[in-house]
Amino acid sequence: MVRAQRFERASARRNSWPAKRKPLKKDVPNIVVIMNDDVGFGAPDTFGGPIHTPTLSKLASRGVAYNRFHTTAICSPTRASVLTGRNSHNIGAGQITEAAAGFPGYTGTIPKSAATVAKVLSGYGYDTAAFGKWHNTPVDNLFKTGPFDQYPTGLGFSYFYGFIAGETSQYEPRLFENTNPIEPPYTPEEGYHLTEDLADQAVKFIRNNRALTPDRPFFIYFAPGGTHGPHHVHSEWADKYKGKFDMGWEKLRNITFQKQKAMGWIPDTAELTEMDPTMEKQLRCKKCVKLILPEARRASFKDLPLALTLKASNVFETT
Repeated sequence: MVRAQRFERASARRNSWPAKRKPLKKDVPNIVVIMNDDVGFGAPDTFGGPIHTPTLSKLASRGVAYNRFHTTAICSPTRASVLTGRNSHNIGAGQITEAAAGFPGYTGTIPKSAATVAKVLSGYGYDTAAFGKWHNTPVDNLFKTGPFDQYPTGLGFSYFYGFIAGETSQYEPRLFENTNPIEPPYTPEEGYHLTEDLADQAVKFIRNNRALTPDRPFFIYFAPGGTHGPHHVHSEWADKYKGKFDMGWEKLRNITFQKQKAMGWIPDTAELTEMDPTMEKQLRCKKCVKLILPEARRASFKDLPLALTLKASNVFETT
């Protein structure tokens, strides 16, 4: 009797019971967002550049590609905007998290009023996961005791595997699984490379989702960091571009410019801006290009296992 009275009093305080989650339609799409770091519009051959990116080209041919798209040109602000759909300054992400300050727009903390797309989709029953670079957690949150509300798992992702920083070693990365620091699954001597590991983990996530909850759609945020420094590339990938940049930067950008005109990505009337004559020539740039572009190609090829897994799981057409 006492328990019944307590239950009645408690239930009387509630205006109504929480609404049940509406079942998703059967034709809702799976979603995969791929974000590559420090790769210019004129880098992939999809857009007239020198990097062979067949997976990206295939995806572009099946959908819509934009030649006008805003980014902030800085890591944390761009990622925050992509994940929330808001101007970076309106959500405290006007600068990279390491340079956060107490001024409006620069706190480095995404407010609860700005839900991420993962948070919204999870509310509709999506299985959500983030892989790779995460550069939106304040540095004073990076303790084993938290707080964890600004980690991926605190911002709508049910699973996270990657690194929480602007950059990390591709051979010996500082990895996190959800909120826990972990060691890479094998060593560089055994052939470890972070980009490949991220692709493997994403493939595993898709397979688990299809095997255990086939009626539940998924959202994957795949953000490898290999094209951001430090540039760690296996020779098998770097050798593919040996001698391809010996013509120099000025000629290379002219070739790319003309290809983009021919492909319709830029207007026929566009004029290439001249190089700043006051800029000091850096001989090391050729070496940087030889490292960055092969890693961008590797990243594109590591998108392929994701696409193949989607096909094998019979969900490619709905993703």
